[in-house]
Amino acid sequence: DNAKSTVEERRTARLDLMFGRLAKTTDERRARRIARHIMRRLNQSGSDTIDFLMTRAGDRVKAKDYAKALDLLDGVVRLRPEFAEGWNRRATVHFIMGNYGQSIADIEQVLRREPRHWGALSGLSLILVSMERKLDALAVMNRALEVHPYLPRMKERRDRLMLEIDGADI
Repeated sequence: DNAKSTVEERRTARLDLMFGRLAKTTDERRARRIARHIMRRLNQSGSDTIDFLMTRAGDRVKAKDYAKALDLLDGVVRLRPEFAEGWNRRATVHFIMGNYGQSIADIEQVLRREPRHWGALSGLSLILVSMERKLDALAVMNRALEVHPYLPRMKERRDRLMLEIDGADI
């Protein structure tokens, strides 16, 4: 068990290092490369069963069979609750289905496990905008950009939202 905790500590240290590099990089191509490495790590469940369920859920989403995808992802979060990406995928399916409350609840689980998960932050910002919670959305967008300064389209969305908020003050 001690060896397992050492492996987990090394994995966490490596992720921390990569997130630190991502936040500081001034090169967009380098940022995309680091982000891909981070996502690869975040997608590693360490379990063949979980990986199988995640793949099947992805197939069901592609087939627009969201109910079946949710069933599979319910299994993922039940079997491996510490696996942030299981919660994130389920949050995404809830979002697609318009279940914003359930999506937010799952995003909270993702961020409890990995507060730097820019995909979860991005999804949360979209939901908050749709709920007219613009200041909250702006704060979440800024947080996502602190984590990943080159998130596709996030700066433009944030800047548009800032203009909307500023315009509302006039």
